[in-house]
Amino acid sequence: MSYRALSIDGAWEITTRHFGDERGIFLEWYKDGHFAASVGKELPLAQANCSVSAAGVMRGIHFADVPPGQAKYVTCAKGAVLDVVVDLREGSPTFGQWDSVLLDDMSRKAIYISEGLGHAFLSLEDGSTVMYLCSTPYAPEREHEINPLDPAIGIEWPTVGRNGEALTFQLSPKDASAATLAEASARGFLPSFADAMACAGAEVAR
Repeated sequence: MSYRALSIDGAWEITTRHFGDERGIFLEWYKDGHFAASVGKELPLAQANCSVSAAGVMRGIHFADVPPGQAKYVTCAKGAVLDVVVDLREGSPTFGQWDSVLLDDMSRKAIYISEGLGHAFLSLEDGSTVMYLCSTPYAPEREHEINPLDPAIGIEWPTVGRNGEALTFQLSPKDASAATLAEASARGFLPSFADAMACAGAEVAR
């Protein structure tokens, strides 16, 4: 298992090791000691989620109030998704920027997204099954959305699925009508970089 820091501070790509034979494969998709040694903090586990999506389903951009925020450790058990992290932390050097990892049932990669960062994904085939560990339980009163098609963020979403079929984006009504990044900033509900880094257990350079 190896960790690669993404271009946004607080987000990591995790490459797993596979052990297989003619019967199938085995892998460890999360190890607490290895995680802590690589990321520099522990991941408290409060909730585990499973999401199954048809091809073209787009979920996000979702984030939680900071504090306490919600860190996520995400993998795709079946199918394929483009998993995206967006820096929503006002004051961050990479505010408004995004990075992505292809999660699928071939590479078996995972992504870690720390507190204050936005999370979204696009299903690239029918039945894509996303599993994620969360550091805090779901609390609807402190959950927010940013429109994943906001041109100011400019996420380069694929238009063709894993099997070569054209994708038609499908968003929930809440995600489709979500605020843009500029609107969210004007309304004052984006996390600050300092608060998010404090929740993530990191020091902010001054």
